[in-house]
Amino acid sequence: MTRKVFVGPVQIGGGAPVSVQTMTNTDTRDIAATLAQIRAMAAAGAELVRVSVYDDACAQAVRALVDASPVPLVADIHFDHRLAIKSVENGIAKVRINPGNIGGEAHVRQLADCLKMHGVPCRIGVNSGSVEKEILAKYGGVTPEGMVESGLNHARMLERAGFEDIVMSFKATDVSKMVSACRLAAKACGYPQHIGVTESGTADVGIVKSAVGIGALLLDGIGDTVRVSLSGDPVQEVPAALSILRACGLRRDGVEIISCPTCGRTCIDVEGIARRVRRETADIRVPIKVAVMGCVVNGPGEAREADVGVAGGRDGGALFVKGEAPRSVKGDLAAALISEVRRMAQRHDGHC
Repeated sequence: MTRKVFVGPVQIGGGAPVSVQTMTNTDTRDIAATLAQIRAMAAAGAELVRVSVYDDACAQAVRALVDASPVPLVADIHFDHRLAIKSVENGIAKVRINPGNIGGEAHVRQLADCLKMHGVPCRIGVNSGSVEKEILAKYGGVTPEGMVESGLNHARMLERAGFEDIVMSFKATDVSKMVSACRLAAKACGYPQHIGVTESGTADVGIVKSAVGIGALLLDGIGDTVRVSLSGDPVQEVPAALSILRACGLRRDGVEIISCPTCGRTCIDVEGIARRVRRETADIRVPIKVAVMGCVVNGPGEAREADVGVAGGRDGGALFVKGEAPRSVKGDLAAALISEVRRMAQRHDGHC
């Protein structure tokens, strides 16, 4: 089990549930736009949000952002330790730095003193594109071993300053390098890890790469907080991360849709029904498994583990609810499923 650190009320490591984070892409100095994005991310399920702090105006904006944010905020810092210190003094809950690019150990020590005073943790972020030249020369290029050596060297700088509330991350665009680096780091130190595939691309490609890399590590028991990094609207990163956690059995909240791949026996619009049910039950946090199956031949049997589902027929379909006899339904099958899911959710909340 990794060590634990607290980002505001959110625990990372120490056996805590894997948390989901993302990062704004607004101008941090535009407080209204940045807050709007943070709130949208939180509504989608993000538990931590990172913001870029690249000048004094950004660091000054942190105060207003922290005061109005529904989730703890993380400051992303490069090159200037003073911006990290100002962000901490303005209430940021965590900072992400690369100790190797903020001006040497004297600056790292100043930052560490500030972090200790305010009880704020630090993430050491090692990316494959920013490994030091001497390490690249030593290993003949970017390697998992070199990435981990870089990260541990940076951690020792903070440790020498008496600071150990550290989260590590080792990210690469190459999925296999990222996975190997994280596995090596898990053996080398007990710090919690933030995991993700950096610069993974647009959603169509990036979600696949992220699912492979993040999923492989989570199934190994490695990873304490995750980000799915995608080009475009960062809000889309949150449901992608949650889907990966659910696929790995680490999240049980919300509606899970299972649907058949269809065949020549398919009698209903499986994809359309599944998409609509998912869209119109996205607000539900009760764990309910919903099946959309194309025919009555194999559908009910294959969806045996579902709480509720529909199997298509020529004139409608069979609606089945766990513990009840299937019943015939006609017309809008998606509406019938959505109604049943909401009934289940209300019954669950009532029992709670």
